[in-house]
Amino acid sequence: MKSTTQLALSVQLPDDETFESYLSESNRSVVSQLALFLDKTEQGQSSQPRSFYLFGLSGVGKSHLLHACSAYASQLDKTSVCLSCAELLQLPVEVLDGLEQINVICLDDIQLLAGNKLWQQAIFDLYNRVLEQNNCLLISGDQSVGQLGLTLPDLISRLSWGLTEQLKPLTDLEKVSALQFRAAKRGLMLSDEAANFLLNRLSREMENLIASLDVLDKASIREQRKITIPFIKDVLNIT
Repeated sequence: MKSTTQLALSVQLPDDETFESYLSESNRSVVSQLALFLDKTEQGQSSQPRSFYLFGLSGVGKSHLLHACSAYASQLDKTSVCLSCAELLQLPVEVLDGLEQINVICLDDIQLLAGNKLWQQAIFDLYNRVLEQNNCLLISGDQSVGQLGLTLPDLISRLSWGLTEQLKPLTDLEKVSALQFRAAKRGLMLSDEAANFLLNRLSREMENLIASLDVLDKASIREQRKITIPFIKDVLNIT
């Protein structure tokens, strides 16, 4: 990933969170809109909005798609960065200084700024600087703009300026497909039976399911065993 500024932040992207690995038929149009947004801004179309607000409930893949946007921007030879508001809140607002020089800026979980006037003002100021530089900003939240609980009217207005798309919850079949895709990328074979067992016995949040797959991957390599239901029970201590 390219960068034009030094950030005291963890900005390493997961290498398996791309547009191609986001397997959701019900959200395919949103993925297409995100890619088209980046394509148009890369082409410098003056009429193209420079911001994109993506929202949806927890577990629908907002972080995944922001990571995918950052990765795609790099493929377009654009500088990019993807930041979490959870991490930003632990830092002084000055960490945003100069960020507007980056072509594609992704900010995840803006709802976490509700009640924090200092950070809301900082994001509003960044938004304006990004537009002045003709760069673009992609932001995610868990609700529509009007329901985020933000208290800075100017920021609420800015978030409403650009494109907005809502992600639909993933179906169980889509979650199984996503797990099997991630497993295959790791050189693992995850049967329908094993994937459904994970879905039915663990938290149905994709973040937790992927974390469990990572644990199973390491255990499988260590013990040289296939991922079967008995193996899953042993490793994850599931009865």
